[in-house]
Amino acid sequence: MPSNDNSSATSENTDIVNSTVDAIDNTGNSGDVDEKKSIASSFEKPRWWQNKPYEGQPVDGKYGWVVVAAGCFMLMFSMGCVNSYGSYETYYHLNQFPDEKLSTLSWIGTLQWAAMNFISIPSGILCERLDTRLVSFVGGLIMGAALIIASFCDSAVWKLLVTQGIVFGLGASLVFIPAVTIPSQWFVKHRPLAVGVVVAGSGIGGLWLTPATDSMIKNLGTAWALRITGIIVIAVNTVCSAFLRNRCSVTARDKIVDFSVLRDIRFVCVFGGAVCGTIAYFTPFFHMPSFAVIVLGHTTSFGTNLVTIINATSTIGRVATGQVASYFGNINTLTVCTCMAALSVLVLWLPFESTGTVVACAVIYGLFCGGFIGLIPVIIADLWGVQRISTIVGLVYIASFIGGIVGAPASGAILDNIGHKTNFKPSIAFSGAFMAGAFLFFLALRLCAERSIFKRI
Repeated sequence: MPSNDNSSATSENTDIVNSTVDAIDNTGNSGDVDEKKSIASSFEKPRWWQNKPYEGQPVDGKYGWVVVAAGCFMLMFSMGCVNSYGSYETYYHLNQFPDEKLSTLSWIGTLQWAAMNFISIPSGILCERLDTRLVSFVGGLIMGAALIIASFCDSAVWKLLVTQGIVFGLGASLVFIPAVTIPSQWFVKHRPLAVGVVVAGSGIGGLWLTPATDSMIKNLGTAWALRITGIIVIAVNTVCSAFLRNRCSVTARDKIVDFSVLRDIRFVCVFGGAVCGTIAYFTPFFHMPSFAVIVLGHTTSFGTNLVTIINATSTIGRVATGQVASYFGNINTLTVCTCMAALSVLVLWLPFESTGTVVACAVIYGLFCGGFIGLIPVIIADLWGVQRISTIVGLVYIASFIGGIVGAPASGAILDNIGHKTNFKPSIAFSGAFMAGAFLFFLALRLCAERSIFKRI
């Protein structure tokens, strides 16, 4: 809406309120005082800690892309750090904690993801009641402080579980929820592309953070790698959080969490798909480096490069799926993405133990797993509207918490106990089967939304 129209509308509303208040003043009824206060308070300027909408800016306008850029950089150092944890896990497993089980070390990366999703509902509530810039700024401080503190606690795994795992994840949630939900307020036509660019930040972060972390660990040790990353996280998020503004007025509801959506079969399908998809999601990120070293006999650098390939293709995939979804529909695109991700694991990685097929799996999995991350917030905005997106995304990411808390530890335990730390096939099959389960849930969502298979939806 153009700014002059918005100003005239605001002026008209103000005149209506003034006339109403004057009318109340002229009455002698004792109960009208409370009504007058209520009307006046509804038009008060928000406090510095409350949401300040930027409604004068147009939909699909220039400032929307500023918000997208800010969100992209913020995810680069929240999800990007989670995606690059494979570098730490490989070093911890082979050098720093060789006697620890791989499943135990996997818990550090798992807790990053799990804590980030467990706090998603409180994060959504805070985004409704507080300025999103303040929420994301505090989240960046917590993330950076967690990594810096972890650098002094790398002598024991349990200390890393608390700092690099749980505390980092708590801060990441305060960054992640605003970053993926606010851009939907700024776009209608280009919404899938905008959210795709934002979530591509996690792939970009993993793309350069993985080799950068690997290099820092080899040359400076894990302690300095954590400190340097923590300082960069604080600096980048401090700057980017200043631009993460709401476009729409978000009114906090009386119900802290609206659970009525749980009765919607479409939400059940989204929730189930998110659980299965997250259980499967991190196994290639966490276990491919070790697979390359133990099974294929490559160096740790080659293993790290596999994660880099996944992150690079994931970055491309998240942006590309946003473009594709604009033509073929968001739910259609999500269904195809999860199907292809499942096939890449079950057809290319599971049956073969060769370099070529593993690299091919990394490329294809990266291209299509990004759609799983990027399209869910867009679909939620389409189905339930941008006004409810923060809390509903928070509910959906509880599913990701469940999947995260089950997925990587279970995959690591399968590798330790069934595969005896050398046979990766059972854990690969576990990941592929759950990604196939996610495909079935999203296929059910597609059929619930529209039975015609040729319709764009």
